Amino acid sequence: MTGDHVSRELGGNAIRVFGRAGSTEGYDVRDFLTRTVVAFEWIDLTCEEDCRAALGLADFAALRFPIVQFPGGERLFGPRVREIADRLGWVTTPRYKEYDLSIYGAGPAGLSAAVYAASEGLRTALIERHAVGGQAGTSSLIENYMGFPQGISGAALAERARQQAVKFGAELIMMSEGVKAEFRDNRIHVRMADGSRMVAKSNICATGVEYRRLGVENEDRFLGAGLFYGAGAAEAPYCLNEDVYVVGGGNSAGQAVMHFADHARKVTMLVRGASLADSLSSYLIDRIRGRSNVDVLHDVEVSALAGEDTLEQIGLRSLTTHTQEMVPTRRLFVCIGGVPNTDWAKDTAIIRDRSGYLVTGPDLLDQGRPPACWPLDRQPYFLETSVPGSFAVGDVRHGSIKRVASAVGEGAMAVSFVHRHLEETHTPA
Repeated sequence: MTGDHVSRELGGNAIRVFGRAGSTEGYDVRDFLTRTVVAFEWIDLTCEEDCRAALGLADFAALRFPIVQFPGGERLFGPRVREIADRLGWVTTPRYKEYDLSIYGAGPAGLSAAVYAASEGLRTALIERHAVGGQAGTSSLIENYMGFPQGISGAALAERARQQAVKFGAELIMMSEGVKAEFRDNRIHVRMADGSRMVAKSNICATGVEYRRLGVENEDRFLGAGLFYGAGAAEAPYCLNEDVYVVGGGNSAGQAVMHFADHARKVTMLVRGASLADSLSSYLIDRIRGRSNVDVLHDVEVSALAGEDTLEQIGLRSLTTHTQEMVPTRRLFVCIGGVPNTDWAKDTAIIRDRSGYLVTGPDLLDQGRPPACWPLDRQPYFLETSVPGSFAVGDVRHGSIKRVASAVGEGAMAVSFVHRHLEETHTPA
């Protein structure tokens, strides 16, 4: 890994994961462990002989894969990601009945808010439904973030931030998410997916975006079995001597292309637009053009997915001639942005734009006046939604800049407004 490497200690040994190549379940485990910066070794098993040699087990066809073996020798057969997180001690329940601040989403914006809130003495809960880091955590290398001239992986950056937040006393609640919110008594009451309740005097939504889908037939069938959303950093070592395709024209797609180019025989970047300059940083354009095993196809989209158990072919359709060509590949990575994760807000007074992003601060004003649902004499703070004390930061916010640095800045800035809100509503007279 380029840059400073940060990992979680597991007794000095790596987890061993045994599985079948191309399986969706195997990918889910690899992706989770990579994004949470846990050292692991992946061992492909293809037959009875492999199974006996690696595990001392027979009846290969009947075993539930993947098999996850921990440093102490304990094995989990066919576990879900939550079971692995639970075994590692990461699944917790809230310690307190009420918090000063609840933060939903542990991407760069949420992690930044947790660091600053906890360091400033606020009782802080950070809730994350999957892996710390969000979409940024899947990036193989972030090179334009200040302070890391050699770059740093998204997972390593997120792990550093997690350690900081926990050091200052933030409570990290993993494998959990809110499904319904209610604002009353100057507090946010959230019903969690497991049926429990989270109550806080203020909250920050940093839930980011869901990966945008291609919208073609067989998408669900091949997900994790040749089709991957995001930069797929965990998959690069398994692409040796393969032809890999990456969909997208933004920086995340560009970084993925460069990362896969170090492993794959050939990487083809599929871009709907006519020029990379419209959406890609110039330094990445120069690098992509300079790699002999990278090709860029413009004015093209993926129109079909085909294969038996795993992906074997994709259809490429020209946006100018409307002709389609089927090309062979076992790995397709989709980096085409996303849609906001804000369904939880649909029954609240929080205003969303037409695309579902949370509207905040000055964007809520119409000719200088706040919306009719706004209950206070003052105007909404910058980053504050149409519900007082509820803030939105990072990619989930309407008009946000899709950069790690801006997300981190918004997370820190929101905490200053949280303090103001708490002083207004929760300071004894």
